[in-house]
Amino acid sequence: WRQMKGEEEEDEQKRANQLFLKHTTLHGLRHIFLGGSYPRRVAWLLAFLAALALLFTWSSNRVRYLLSSPAYTKAHMVYAKRLVFPAVTICNQNLLLPRRMKKTDIFSAGRWLGLFGRNWQITPAARDALTPPWSPLSRILDFDHFLPPPRESQPSMRQLLDRLGHQLEEMLLFCRYQGELCGPRNFSTIFTRYGKCYTFNSGQDGRPLLVTMKGGMGNGLELMLDIQQDEYLPVWGETDETSFEAGIKVQIHTQDEPPFIDQLGFGVAPGFQTFVSCQEQRLMYLPPPWGDCKATPMDSDFFSTYSITACRIDCETRYLVENCNCRMVHMPGDAPYCTPEQYKECADPALDFLVERDNDYCVCETPCNLTRYGKEMSFVKIPSKASAKYLAKKFNKTEQYIADNILVLDIFFEALNYETIEQKKAYELAGLLGDIGGQMGLFIGASILTVLELFDYLYEVKKNLFYSKAVYFSPTDNLVKHSEHLSAGLLGRRVVLKHTYLLRQIICAEV
Repeated sequence: WRQMKGEEEEDEQKRANQLFLKHTTLHGLRHIFLGGSYPRRVAWLLAFLAALALLFTWSSNRVRYLLSSPAYTKAHMVYAKRLVFPAVTICNQNLLLPRRMKKTDIFSAGRWLGLFGRNWQITPAARDALTPPWSPLSRILDFDHFLPPPRESQPSMRQLLDRLGHQLEEMLLFCRYQGELCGPRNFSTIFTRYGKCYTFNSGQDGRPLLVTMKGGMGNGLELMLDIQQDEYLPVWGETDETSFEAGIKVQIHTQDEPPFIDQLGFGVAPGFQTFVSCQEQRLMYLPPPWGDCKATPMDSDFFSTYSITACRIDCETRYLVENCNCRMVHMPGDAPYCTPEQYKECADPALDFLVERDNDYCVCETPCNLTRYGKEMSFVKIPSKASAKYLAKKFNKTEQYIADNILVLDIFFEALNYETIEQKKAYELAGLLGDIGGQMGLFIGASILTVLELFDYLYEVKKNLFYSKAVYFSPTDNLVKHSEHLSAGLLGRRVVLKHTYLLRQIICAEV
């Protein structure tokens, strides 16, 4: 009975295989296994294997391409009805005004400025530099009978720069925004590495952000400034605060980004009218693995919005507080401000080391969303020969003073639009499935339904095998053996076959 059962199952499996090969949508299999001459079947087999090899080759190539996380950049110009005008930060290249200094100020900041040696005596280079017209300053440099103030009462660097820095009320000669007059009230005071600086349209102190509804010259910010070059601190040596330039530093940035003007600003020289045509650019980067931008929120006690500038200032602040127990004037937080002596002995060397050598301490990633302003600059000479006398009379200065100290700065949008530069995924899972599906159809004539056919066929084969084993090892098998033996002893061969047939029907009914 077992032999008969096995033969019937083999025949049934062969019929199922032939039926699958005859009706499957996987091309080539029927020509390999069903009929035809032997050379023809070998040729079909070779062709099928070659197509299968090409399919796996191209599919593996597409999988590797997907795993490489490719990306591309898309640029798009968007026209807007209005744009928020950027924040504009300006700083004078000169740090301190000597005419405001008192003897206590010089005593506190003298070593930081390189004015004194270690014995609190004026250096020869400084003495040579302090010739007329600096004789008023040289008269207060005699400390023979000077009683130094207590260390705890010495002013901090913030107090010195706030009082001795250039004041906007003195520098700003003219201000106009979109045809309307503006003034110092439209600026916010901010401290940077250049000392006391000023930001237009900062959005601080509850001030609404200014918007522009037109592009082109005359629809932005126009400033006329006096850099007060005749009052610059004389140069008697080279220190971190020494400046050989005359003019102002300017940075155009968003309101969410603190200024980093010593590294990101551009210079504007006196004697010129500088036109700055801006275009807003909105950059969108992808996080890893497609890109390198930072998608997580900023972990900072000082800034709520992440930017490279905020990250750098935050990192530098923590580094200086840890190493010097104080912070520079441009750094946020509640740590005490460094004194000029601490600037000289600790803060300046520590920050120089951090910027130049220790690149692993401050690692700032690019934010995933960034707004910046592209700039195109042009210049014209000011004043002209025709206007020099008028301007000198208007501001009660000499013509030479106007030429050496006056500058005009125009900042405006080139057009009322902005550019989006977006990084996009070049290849995703949907593209991979489409490519593999197309290659399956090209090489072996298969589709996703063909794959389902194969799984369905394998499932049926496995189910039949399991069913056969269940019947072979069923408890009724002993009853079959016993009945066959009993029938052989009492009846003839015909009775045995009939009895066996009836028992098989019973078994099938039980199953």
